[in-house]
Amino acid sequence: MAIPSQALQKLVREIETQAAVAEQQIGLVRSQVTSKQREQRLLRLTLGEMSSLSDESRVYEGVGKMFVSVPVGTLRQKLDQQTQTLGGEVDKLGQRLLYLETTQKNSREHIEQMLRVR
Repeated sequence: MAIPSQALQKLVREIETQAAVAEQQIGLVRSQVTSKQREQRLLRLTLGEMSSLSDESRVYEGVGKMFVSVPVGTLRQKLDQQTQTLGGEVDKLGQRLLYLETTQKNSREHIEQMLRVR
């Protein structure tokens, strides 16, 4: 059964649009992953620097335009939690990236297949 030419063209345009959207989103997700990984590295570096501090040391946390004194243990816990949260976000973004790459690949394959059939 042959598909009418107009219907085939419409279907190809829709799949091309889907592939283009997926490609744009892939770029966005990759930049988000890079940003989150950079944040993670900074947090790990800060934790590494803090490991040499004693529990009696004075540390300050930036809050808006000021700095507030916080116990070292509290700041370590907060940084650990932020690192874990960012790790989870990077994993989720990785899954989304895989989905988008698969969607784009499948769209391109479908277009090629429809053009071969025609």
